[in-house]
Amino acid sequence: MTTNEVRLSASAPDAATVRSRLNAHFRQWLGAVPNPDRPQLIVTPIRDQPGWDGKVRPIQGVTGPEGTVLAISPAFADLFTGVDIGALFQDAGLPDAHARLQATLGVPVSFGMPTFRWSDAVIEGPEIGEWVEPGDPRLPDWLRLFNGGVLAAFDDANVYQAGVGLKRHNDIAREISVGTDPEHRGQGYATQLVAQAARHILADGGVPIYQHGGGNDASGRVADLAGIPDRGWHMLEIHPGNAGDIRG
Repeated sequence: MTTNEVRLSASAPDAATVRSRLNAHFRQWLGAVPNPDRPQLIVTPIRDQPGWDGKVRPIQGVTGPEGTVLAISPAFADLFTGVDIGALFQDAGLPDAHARLQATLGVPVSFGMPTFRWSDAVIEGPEIGEWVEPGDPRLPDWLRLFNGGVLAAFDDANVYQAGVGLKRHNDIAREISVGTDPEHRGQGYATQLVAQAARHILADGGVPIYQHGGGNDASGRVADLAGIPDRGWHMLEIHPGNAGDIRG
């Protein structure tokens, strides 16, 4: 699929409807919606609940043009007493924000700040993928881990070409992850599958989410072509006690 073939579907939900879904996700995920008037530090047991893969992520948030929300498990609330979270993340890339965090909290932390995207516009295109069970023997191992559905493309001999896995964060948000077999890269499979998955999520009453590391230009191009723009938002994920970076 080329850029000239990309068209918005007339059947797409309007932007306000999708944004209301995103705000509902923020409330379920973080306990608050970003507010441009003030950064928000939310201490909530929400962050003690297992995520899509069964792992607990005690400190998560988002930051962007409409504000910052950082949700913290009560177990780590003392670390952030008196901390200005707006100053921590404002106009900061990953290295600077990580350094600020370590200096402010006084403990080693691992930190991730991937680009956080969502789609409110469906891109028309061919339905090249089929929805399959995660245990389908044709799939590579990485696609067997997802709890929200697997969409994959196969050739005429049923050999895997590319696939999308959905992380079901709650009843609203589905995060899209995509991978293409090396022999089939550069042929548009990733873009078409991401767009197909986004259409499915929007039609199902959800909001498609897409994240990638700041240096992953290829993943960013796929998102752009599929209709999931970079709006200047980043996800925040912090784990005290580990000095490494979380990259995505």
